Amino acid sequence: MSPVFVHRQRVTYASCTLGNHVYYSRYLDFLEEARGEFFRHLGRTFVQWQEAGLIFPALEVQVRYRSAARYDDEIAIELWPTLMERVRLNFAYRITGPGNRLLLEAETNHVCTNLADKPQRLPQELVASLAPYGRGV
Repeated sequence: MSPVFVHRQRVTYASCTLGNHVYYSRYLDFLEEARGEFFRHLGRTFVQWQEAGLIFPALEVQVRYRSAARYDDEIAIELWPTLMERVRLNFAYRITGPGNRLLLEAETNHVCTNLADKPQRLPQELVASLAPYGRGV
């Protein structure tokens, strides 16, 4: 089985509602932070790719909420690539909380573009670094 990248973080008070659960849209911030750390782990940050003339804007996001995270919970965000094809790059995610409780499942679909939003082929360097994490990709 392919490895999965895991990013851990603690839920901040600013991410929560008065009812002490994470506000639904903040989960997208968690996914973005984990994806950024994954790219850093692979050897280049988003800014370094941008400086090389490439960005990876989201085309679509699918989220399935399963349970609520709360202030001060330590959460684990697992992610792995599900598609690396020409200009497309998709990721799947699972967020778990205390006791390995499933909080969220998600997918993000991206396109590789230059800074003028013109689609560009995924760089071979990126595809090669993502390949060990691909599950049937």
